[in-house]
Amino acid sequence: MKKEDIKVNTSKVWEEAKKVIPGGNSFFSKRPEQFLIGGGWPEYFQKSKGCEIWTPEGRKYMDMALMGVGTCTLGYANDEVDNEVIKSINSGVMSSLNCPEEFELAEKLVNINPWSDMVRFTKSGGEANAVAIRIARSAAKNDKVAICGYHGWHDWYLATNLNEKDSLDEHLMQGLFTSGVPKALAGLTFPFLYNDFEGLKSLVKNEDIGIIKMEVQRNSPPEDNFLHNVRDLCSKNGIVLIFDECTSGFRENLGGLHLKYEVYPDIAMYGKAMANGHAICAVVGREEIMKHANNSFISSTFWSERSGYVAALKTLEIMERTKSYKAITKIGKKIKKSWLELANTHKIDISVRGLDALAGFNFESEHDHHYKSFITEHMLSHSILATNSIYTCISHTEDKIQYYFDCLDNCFHEIGKRFPDDTLHDKMEFQDSALGFQRLN
Repeated sequence: MKKEDIKVNTSKVWEEAKKVIPGGNSFFSKRPEQFLIGGGWPEYFQKSKGCEIWTPEGRKYMDMALMGVGTCTLGYANDEVDNEVIKSINSGVMSSLNCPEEFELAEKLVNINPWSDMVRFTKSGGEANAVAIRIARSAAKNDKVAICGYHGWHDWYLATNLNEKDSLDEHLMQGLFTSGVPKALAGLTFPFLYNDFEGLKSLVKNEDIGIIKMEVQRNSPPEDNFLHNVRDLCSKNGIVLIFDECTSGFRENLGGLHLKYEVYPDIAMYGKAMANGHAICAVVGREEIMKHANNSFISSTFWSERSGYVAALKTLEIMERTKSYKAITKIGKKIKKSWLELANTHKIDISVRGLDALAGFNFESEHDHHYKSFITEHMLSHSILATNSIYTCISHTEDKIQYYFDCLDNCFHEIGKRFPDDTLHDKMEFQDSALGFQRLN
């Protein structure tokens, strides 16, 4: 397909892409069918800046949804960050020697986390999770892991669904398949529910758990000293505690939510927002645990590539200087409050959830997914990418938020006239949104 064809019909390009790329792309969360089945959600971008995206056809959208799936809290193509990356490219980002920025970033992360001593780096969050598990299993001399939350695509995690095929359904993504995951891994990874400390205690007792791995917080805050109780449980039983901050890190404070709650793990992972869209993730931990990385082979060529380290150092510098995490949290609080006020105006029942900087809402109706689809379709007609959640960034200025809510007001008005019984099928052009991974296969 010629380059000029891409600028004319990206929907056609997407269908052609599925013939040469299984699924159409390499990242599930950016597949357009995730947002609207039948077409409508744009497939490709040509340019991104601030909180706006331009498609190859030249249409501009305001991103009030994913913001690079949470990677760009400083806005797309931040000048300070990208200028540093460009300098590194001009100097060379790969050689037979190590880049000094790797050491600089490791020192920076240890300073941010006074409980820690050592750091290993990867390019993706899934890799960071796999590295953390390898190190923890080596240290614990125990293969059994209890998990809570989403931790990537690797065998160790998907093996949870070998026990029961829906074991991971309450941990962000439903219907995850296990084809290709060795059956021998069954019985090594066990799920537990957030804030269910008694359930976790029972699991530890009955399954001889050696590692507990969890997100510090996603949709709900900890209750009844849950995080402190988990830490105490691990300390008393010689269990390695891992906090996955790939999503939550640098979104509410400088570092991770465990610093806010003053609960310190043995290992923590950072990703997504740490380099404002550039590829770098980190595994941070106590020396007693991290030194076991030397007892296993953990290595990859492109983990030594320079630009990610450069981007992360500049991003962290900007975060410290501007307190960007406070800004995006304030923006998210305002959005949550405005959602509730708008819903009340139109007599719609919704519940809000998530970190303020990763806010979301759900309709209290069995037709929740139809209403979400209607919102997506309606907002697209106003050149806004929107679902029922948003990763906030510092480029979400007051004027942009006001435009978003002006458009959402009309959308809620239509929903309010039919809530909670009518599914809005008569009003929808694209009909329905994806209901999970399984719907796309």
